[in-house]
Amino acid sequence: MTEARRFDAERAAGKIRGPLHGVPVLLKDNIEADIGLPTTAGSLALADNVTGRDAPIVKRLTDAGAVILGKTNLSEWANFRSTRSISGWSAVGGLVRNPYSLDRTACGSSSGSGAAIAAGIGAVAIGTETDGSITCPAAMNGVVGLKPTVGLVSRTFIVPISPAQDTAGPMTRTVADAAAVLTVIAGSDPADAATAQADARKADYLKALDRDALKGQRIGVWNRGKGQLPVLDAAFQKALEDLEAAGAELVEIKGPTDAELARIGGLEGELLRWEFKAALDAYLASTPPAVKPRTLDALIAFNAAEPRELALFGQEIFEQSAKTPPASDTAMQAKRAEARKLAADALDRMLAENKVVAIVAPSGGPASIVDPVNGGRFFGSPSTLPAVSSYPHLTVPMGLAGGLPVGMSFLGPAWSEARLLGLGYAYELQSRARREPDFLTSVAQQPAIAAAYDPR
Repeated sequence: MTEARRFDAERAAGKIRGPLHGVPVLLKDNIEADIGLPTTAGSLALADNVTGRDAPIVKRLTDAGAVILGKTNLSEWANFRSTRSISGWSAVGGLVRNPYSLDRTACGSSSGSGAAIAAGIGAVAIGTETDGSITCPAAMNGVVGLKPTVGLVSRTFIVPISPAQDTAGPMTRTVADAAAVLTVIAGSDPADAATAQADARKADYLKALDRDALKGQRIGVWNRGKGQLPVLDAAFQKALEDLEAAGAELVEIKGPTDAELARIGGLEGELLRWEFKAALDAYLASTPPAVKPRTLDALIAFNAAEPRELALFGQEIFEQSAKTPPASDTAMQAKRAEARKLAADALDRMLAENKVVAIVAPSGGPASIVDPVNGGRFFGSPSTLPAVSSYPHLTVPMGLAGGLPVGMSFLGPAWSEARLLGLGYAYELQSRARREPDFLTSVAQQPAIAAAYDPR
């Protein structure tokens, strides 16, 4: 409240820091902020991780006049502890609920950030993504989510998974809000070598927004899951009609083969486990003495001794990561280069061969019911190619499918955030597809579905 009053006083005195002046911002709880709260990544092992540090992106936000409202719950360890994890659950925060149907998943790992913005708890939120952790919860909670090009936004003082794939990004109710946030948080950080090009590459993303951005543009349509889920097919078809109504020329494209995608996905899983151990050990070494586990091995022991941590699922990924080669392993480094090249070549080929400026695809299916016994069910996503290649990925709401939100993904080459945001903005204005949540206990409470369930 003190910060809010200070920024209000500045505004009253005629000092406007920019479009985020006085705007309340929520942070995913793997991002450090000097606001007296621990940065836990959802783990009881980090319950005392009060570092007194602002991540550089938080400093950029507060310098721009944003008010840090608080932290949001997440999938514990950004969904990188177990192969059978429940998205949106952490030992610290419990389960994030989807505001459109409270029995449904909010996806993850930026679950709380997506749900909070959908619910109107904050104006904007910051999420983080390694593969799908911004775009999936954004789509399933009916909001905009942007995973920037890796290297556009600092990762310093953010609990890591992969130096090759991690990035923070905005989660908002509109594309314009996402553009405003990205304009503030983008930029180089001397402590994060990956951001060396950021100052030269960043832009005023609000200036890129144009309601006519789709006119005359060739847009590739990649619908790998067509025919598997009729309600999603119908929502995507309506979105394509809106793109054409806004002036786009649509081109059906073929993506990589299943074998090519399997190779990229297999390499990714192996590489993330390898990168995680060294990255996490380095982060833990920087935490306050109150944090007792100082290594991944110590975390595994902590979880084994803490009943709440393993009450719903295990820590198979932790255990697998602990057995990986050191960060200096040249064979693994070669695999990382191979994976990135395969993913980048696939996207570059789809863009070049079809002479399209961007690719659209469904961001995934509607949210599944949370099942603590059998885990969650997810319907596809185009997130892996941009994740492994480090390319940007924007998702924009395209309405409801079976009463639940779904999103449309916009994919492009590295550093193409301005173009993607412009295209997404034009689509958003044409479609007006986003719907506010009703906070139903179950989607079955919707009148049409309820009547079909019980016509009496």
